[in-house]
Amino acid sequence: MGCGYVVMSILLCFLFAPSYNSLVEPIDGGSNPTNEKNTTLSVPKAFHFVPGKFIDGGGNTISHYAMWHTGLGKNYGLRAEMSIWGSPDQQYSQESGAAIQMYCEDAGHYSLIEAGFHVSPSLYHNRDVRFFTYSTKDTTSAGCYNSDCAGFVPAKGAALVPGQAVAPPSIYGEADHYARISLNEDPNSGDWVLYRHDLDEPSFLGHFPRELCPTNSRIQALTGFVNYLKTTSGPPMGSGHFPEDKDAKRSAYFKHVKMYDSKGHAWDPHTTRVFDVVDKPDCYRATGLLIDFNKGYTFYYGGPSGCVG
Repeated sequence: MGCGYVVMSILLCFLFAPSYNSLVEPIDGGSNPTNEKNTTLSVPKAFHFVPGKFIDGGGNTISHYAMWHTGLGKNYGLRAEMSIWGSPDQQYSQESGAAIQMYCEDAGHYSLIEAGFHVSPSLYHNRDVRFFTYSTKDTTSAGCYNSDCAGFVPAKGAALVPGQAVAPPSIYGEADHYARISLNEDPNSGDWVLYRHDLDEPSFLGHFPRELCPTNSRIQALTGFVNYLKTTSGPPMGSGHFPEDKDAKRSAYFKHVKMYDSKGHAWDPHTTRVFDVVDKPDCYRATGLLIDFNKGYTFYYGGPSGCVG
């Protein structure tokens, strides 16, 4: 029987119910990690998010998002613990996921690099949760996933490679599974380096070449997203539930959020003005960036399937 909302039931559940909080692991083609050195304050400005991913490439895709982002300015990267949620009933023409994103502005145009986890049956022909990277030189046109074009460069022996399936996913009300990753500008090379931080030591996964984000005018974001064809309805985002209870076993999250400075040092974003944006609040929702003693800076998001329009 599940844990109810009566005070005594909550107490008993807290004392005797098993607690699950664990890492996800690669389940197809994993390899040993390679370790390397993990080498902002911004001017607030409202940002209109332009979806960069297209399922069909022909403009027939609807995209929705629940995001936390900085203003436009000198931003150098983010680190966060991301909850991992499956979507076993997702349709072939739907995508759902979450990512750390960096938008790079040049004369009013934005390029995009990102890394995260998603379910995309049209891309992989199954419904596994997979680690992914994505880049585009212009967010108004389609870019490339994983190694489909000259974008992300995987590290030799990386603990995660783009397109790799991970497991287990979180289980609603029972188990919280996560991965902690970072994407930041290397202060020496100028490349954008990607690390996994929930292993024994930080594990270098690879990099985006500096040419994909060449300017110092940037917006960085933590984003839950869905994409689907106009002929279908939307898939679930995150856990498939709204994040009202702010419970890690029921709501998708980014937690222990850190920002990077120009020297590659991580710090809490307590002095940075940030924006939380949800473009379709009747379908998907998000909290602001919250501070919790055990979880650090945390952002919850999500919503059920069935969104129309």
